[in-house]
Amino acid sequence: MKRLVIDASVTIKWFLPDAPDEADVGSALLLLKQALAGEVCFFQPPHWEGEVAGVLARRIPASAADNIEDLLLLNCYTVTQSAWLYRRAIAMAQDLGHHLFDTLYHAAAFEEHAILITADERYYVKAASRGNIALLKSYAQ
Repeated sequence: MKRLVIDASVTIKWFLPDAPDEADVGSALLLLKQALAGEVCFFQPPHWEGEVAGVLARRIPASAADNIEDLLLLNCYTVTQSAWLYRRAIAMAQDLGHHLFDTLYHAAAFEEHAILITADERYYVKAASRGNIALLKSYAQ
């Protein structure tokens, strides 16, 4: 079974399939389908649900509560956290000059021997040389 971490830039696409500003929605939905079929397992950092809820509340406020409830009912992910996860994420944020929330996803990928899938090209460019990361548009095809 593939071990993946998906960030909010991927997850949000599940709830905004018709948004004109969201690219690669089909690839994001394919990952969800694979997870629900037991082909992949997601290992998520502890802030993932809250970050997704925040984006949903801003982008689609009328359905955000129902959408986050649907996310919480999924049985295809495990929340992972440890002191090591935070230490690595903090160090990566400092080294890359990037936001901790993004490096927490990447640190979770390292901790869980997984690949981080992101649609955030800005973070990908900064962090690709570290490994354990792939862009959604090139990964899920």
